[in-house]
Amino acid sequence: MIGIMSDSHDSLDSINRAVKIFNEEKVTAVLHAGDIVSPFTAKAFQELDAKLYFVFGNNDGDKLTLKSWFEDFGAHLCGDFGNLEIDGIKIGLLHGVDETMVQSLAISGNFDVIVRGHTHRSAIESMNGTLVINPGEASGVLTGRSTVAFLDAGELDVRIVDI
Repeated sequence: MIGIMSDSHDSLDSINRAVKIFNEEKVTAVLHAGDIVSPFTAKAFQELDAKLYFVFGNNDGDKLTLKSWFEDFGAHLCGDFGNLEIDGIKIGLLHGVDETMVQSLAISGNFDVIVRGHTHRSAIESMNGTLVINPGEASGVLTGRSTVAFLDAGELDVRIVDI
């Protein structure tokens, strides 16, 4: 099981709730699709029992310190795009500011799953046989709903949950 989140926007309460539920579900990896925002949130993410992979979002500020503080506890920074293989599935991880890029990646045939954020709205769709997952916003700042997603890699089944 893979945990997915995005747009945590410095909300320590939301990050703590997400980390708790990911640990309870015993996920093997967590993918963060950008907009962590400030490095000080690293301490909350350190409590994850799973490997954390993350990309930068359009609101991430001090990228050098984000990189340093997160990599200090073993998180893996993918830059602006992650080309990952986890539990046997090919995953593209990005924030998703450019919709044309998200769609192009999805229809390329190079990935089983595209994980994106940015819109703050949870969505699961299929494009040319590729599963496109937006877990919504962990922070709840725009929609009033704090959500994360779980991906069953074996079944390519996704569920979005409120945290």
